[in-house]
Amino acid sequence: MQLSVIILNYNVRYFLEQCVLSVQNALKTIDGEIIVIDNNSSDDSCAMMQQHFPNVKLIQNNENVGFPKGNNIGVAQAKGEYICILNPDTVVAEDTFIKILNFVTSSAVEKNNLGILGCKLIDGAGNFLPESKRGVPTPWVAFTKITGLYKLFPKSGTFGKYYAQHLNENQTGKVDILVGAFMVMKRDLYLEVGGFDEDCFMYSDDIDLSYRILQKGKSNYYFHETTVIHYKGESTVKDETYMKRFQEAMHFFYKKHFRVSVLFSLFMKTGIVFFSLVKRFQGKPSRNFGIKSAPKSYLLYSSNEKLAKKLALILQKKVSFHDLKTEKMVISSSLRSGTGTEIILDNEFISFKDCMSILESSRNRGFTFKIIPKNANFLIGSNNSNERGEIMKIE
Repeated sequence: MQLSVIILNYNVRYFLEQCVLSVQNALKTIDGEIIVIDNNSSDDSCAMMQQHFPNVKLIQNNENVGFPKGNNIGVAQAKGEYICILNPDTVVAEDTFIKILNFVTSSAVEKNNLGILGCKLIDGAGNFLPESKRGVPTPWVAFTKITGLYKLFPKSGTFGKYYAQHLNENQTGKVDILVGAFMVMKRDLYLEVGGFDEDCFMYSDDIDLSYRILQKGKSNYYFHETTVIHYKGESTVKDETYMKRFQEAMHFFYKKHFRVSVLFSLFMKTGIVFFSLVKRFQGKPSRNFGIKSAPKSYLLYSSNEKLAKKLALILQKKVSFHDLKTEKMVISSSLRSGTGTEIILDNEFISFKDCMSILESSRNRGFTFKIIPKNANFLIGSNNSNERGEIMKIE
């Protein structure tokens, strides 16, 4: 078997449904399998899997064992030569795994030295997620991250290492650290290094695994030629809780792999103080953060006119209908940017790959997007990487 896709789920039933649907489409011409591990969800994730995807292997844990252990349980039952660790709040393109497998077996890769392969991640609005590629968070690199210095000097070799800014988002190349939302590697290598460390803190499990792969003399790669939506990208809302957890993660990483120096502790504490001062001058974030106003208008791209009428009743607003039977799949230039329009993409007639292309090409134009997964009774999407996403049922 070529590939095992490992998806660890916890209480994201609708995201999981869309994710598994996209993975099934992407495995149609590949000898592969999907393994879903559920960490004792309280929603109907497992019932949904049994109803809609009865042929997918489902492992039901009787408690929430966490991200590292949950994935380790899944990999232990995988049969593929390669594994893909995939978050349930992701969507892959129909040709993602074809491109990935072609790359890892191509002459461009030092096959014996291949470690982990990541890809381009975007949020629900089509924006590139910088955590798609990262550098080793040395004390200095962690300091530039926690203080935001990397934003002031993004192209600097001194300040731009946290997000591996020696490569832009459209360049494939070697990087040190990859994000746990999408990781492809040989199963034997994963088992050889012991998988995810089950004692890891938040924010460090994928850093730790990537670094241990580097210690084996392997090379990790960022691959830009396929795009994956990650709805819950790394939050850019840096509050005091985030900073504390980030510091704990860095201390865990350094305690395990290096000597935690006084200098490191000083750097991190200085970063916390610097951040707190900046926040004090900026003022506290609004309590209404993340509460968005309803779109002013909707535009459905589909070939199902009845669906447009149904949505108009549910949304209680006019839904313009772009009939794909008679019109090309393009975002019209006549559609003005920043007008509060939400674009609804019907996956029955638009591939996930095309959905991603539309998101990327229309980013920063002021539109929001929702997808109706094929045969689903809900809309799903997220307006930016700060939000957990939005579900709207259309039963």
